[in-house]
Amino acid sequence: MSTRDLVLSALFAAIIVALGLLPPISLGVIPVPITAQSLGVMMAGVVLGGKRGAIAVLIVVLLVAIGLPVLSGGRGGLAVFVAPTAGFLIGWIFAALVTGYLSELLVKPEQSGLVQGVGFFLASVIGGVVVLYAFGIAYLAFAANIGFAKAFFGSLGFVPGDVAKAVIAALVGRAVMVGYPLLPQRG
Repeated sequence: MSTRDLVLSALFAAIIVALGLLPPISLGVIPVPITAQSLGVMMAGVVLGGKRGAIAVLIVVLLVAIGLPVLSGGRGGLAVFVAPTAGFLIGWIFAALVTGYLSELLVKPEQSGLVQGVGFFLASVIGGVVVLYAFGIAYLAFAANIGFAKAFFGSLGFVPGDVAKAVIAALVGRAVMVGYPLLPQRG
């Protein structure tokens, strides 16, 4: 891994942390708040690719583990990893990895802007919503002892917001391809 890759990963880790400064919104149905940080996870995947995007999220997870209050609402520390939301936190790593991998697979520089945008959107939805929810809902059902069905249906309230985040991530990915054509090159 090059110095450039580490710098880009650290930059996106900082973006994810900065998005945590926005206060979380609780729906009350399940103990998982709406946060802007999942947008950062999707953006890390579409802009950096699978490997560097996952490393960016891994940096954030390590910062949480050492106790820094980098999650939305100022949360951090090892207690976060046993909370009902821990599956979503761990799922961020795989969400960024899958989002990035699919972006690399679906989006090419020679494609039209619309096709690139749709590719980024699909990558964000599959990685940043489907994969993330698979980890988050499975652990939430177990940790909160509420059953898979209740965890699944309770999480459906988050889908519209996460699809909107996928649209934003796709627009960011497209803007980066246009404005910084050398940045998306994966190494």
